[in-house]
Amino acid sequence: MALYAIGDLHLSLSTDKPMDIFGDVWKNHTEKIRRNWKKRIKEQDTVVVAGDHSWGRNLEESREDLEYICSLPGRKILLRGNHDMFWEAKKTARLASLYEGRLSFLQNNYFSYGEYALVGTKGYCYEGKDSYDHFEKVRDRELERLRQSFEAARGDGYSRFLMFLHFPPTSIGEMESGFTRMAEEYGASKVIYAHCHGKDRYQDSFLGMVNGIEYKLVSADYLKFKPERIL
Repeated sequence: MALYAIGDLHLSLSTDKPMDIFGDVWKNHTEKIRRNWKKRIKEQDTVVVAGDHSWGRNLEESREDLEYICSLPGRKILLRGNHDMFWEAKKTARLASLYEGRLSFLQNNYFSYGEYALVGTKGYCYEGKDSYDHFEKVRDRELERLRQSFEAARGDGYSRFLMFLHFPPTSIGEMESGFTRMAEEYGASKVIYAHCHGKDRYQDSFLGMVNGIEYKLVSADYLKFKPERIL
């Protein structure tokens, strides 16, 4: 039994959104994911999929993409990404009910993996695409969701945490953020995130050991579409 992670599958099985327009690395990426996943992941393994699952604009357009994820081996825990329009934050319980026993959804809750609690939220970082006031509003909301996740796990007796985000934990150039401070506050062992694409973006945030916490990037193209073993 092992724990893996990968993010940014960017599936579009029922929508017209070819990913190879973003470079040859994305050519036939759906088949690369399937092939590599089946080579690495056994049914008893757990995979956290760190956001941006589907280009579908709603649940109906995303249904085939979610079925694709369901068809892959292992226990799948999904985190919300910025492109996941099918996942309305206030309707997470509905998604969990629709896919009960097939997919799990990490938001305002946690999941267990041995002695660890898997906590997380979408997160947010400043990319200059919106006003700073809007950034602060979304960031603070995501920090509150992350604290709820940590507190739910701690309330159930967990003291070892793995923290998952979709966005990187810091904006470009930041040496710390509310997300890194919270990881340190609760003593998270690792912070795993996605969202960063292309060689010029892989270094946008922390990688490796920082203040006793290991930071790992699991964007699909960064991993060459091979799920990364976390534990």
